[in-house]
Amino acid sequence: MLSSNLAIATKRGVAVLTRMIGSLEVSIAGVGCGNFGLFIDEPKSRAVVEAALDLGITHFDTADVYGEGASEEFLGRALGARRREVVITTKFGASTPPDGIRPGSASWVRSACEASLARLNTDWIDLYLLHHPDPTTPIIETLGALSELQSAGKVREIGCSNFNPEQVDEASSVAAKLGVSGFKTVQNSYSLLDRTAESTLIPTCRRLGIPILPYLPLASGMLTGKYRRGEKRPEAGRLALSLRGALVRDLFPALLIDESFDIVEALERYAKDHGHTLIELALAWLASKPYVAGLIAGATSPEQLRENANAMSSWNLTDADQSEIAELTRVDVAYTWNAGFPSYAHLPDHIDGSSTPNVRQLQQE
Repeated sequence: MLSSNLAIATKRGVAVLTRMIGSLEVSIAGVGCGNFGLFIDEPKSRAVVEAALDLGITHFDTADVYGEGASEEFLGRALGARRREVVITTKFGASTPPDGIRPGSASWVRSACEASLARLNTDWIDLYLLHHPDPTTPIIETLGALSELQSAGKVREIGCSNFNPEQVDEASSVAAKLGVSGFKTVQNSYSLLDRTAESTLIPTCRRLGIPILPYLPLASGMLTGKYRRGEKRPEAGRLALSLRGALVRDLFPALLIDESFDIVEALERYAKDHGHTLIELALAWLASKPYVAGLIAGATSPEQLRENANAMSSWNLTDADQSEIAELTRVDVAYTWNAGFPSYAHLPDHIDGSSTPNVRQLQQE
């Protein structure tokens, strides 16, 4: 059974709501640190972290591949002596291991964990996620290695990301047979522009009592009103990010499609008619779901962080609101815009000969 703890404190005018991920109590308002070392430098990253702490936000989500390790480093240095006040989620398995090593293998689990601990400047990781399924490694091997890290006190809880329902079920069954702690959360794409999880992943997670951590809750900015129909293609932000020498917007040509703009414009009108913004609608809608453990929206400034944090508790949606909002969206379509970034191993061949983003060098130094 999934439940929530609500309004445990109010700090600087923001209600601090919490939910549980296994044994971890996390603030529903979280900080996605994917911008650190990618879109913003260390001083700006530190400003975001300090603003979050000032608001009572305790959950920070990063990964070894974000900023090729810089995100973890920036976060660790920014937290400093306040490390014990927060929950850190980080991930492994999306980077390219050395030749012959599988990303879900026991050896890579141990190596990746040690490297993340060093970059984060901490003795433990609160929540450690397998970033992508590894079809080359039996899940029993990965779970066994993660269990060893838990026994050693280096990891408190574990989870996964980008798993489908069948993979979540398999991992749960294998963990039960091994008698080890299984995945306590699943981090997948879920937003008002990608509700496909409601008919696929979420029923499985609710049956198993596993909350989800949505990534891209604002659909890469689409649910902020940042992008408009008919406007020039964006030259900055996530869509202008280069992966393997190509811009994301070019790798996924169906990003700026009329169908997604139809939905966004309808949602924006609904929000305005009810005295709210599109961001408030998008985040309050996710926060209202009892099976959502937290929202890890990215921020590039303290002002953006505060806007996101306030939005999550700004609108207490009624049942009527929920029904009307559902009619404006689609549960059967995952728009390419909001499908998330695939494993680097699954991207097209290099376009300009650039190397695949990875943390190999950082782990060997």
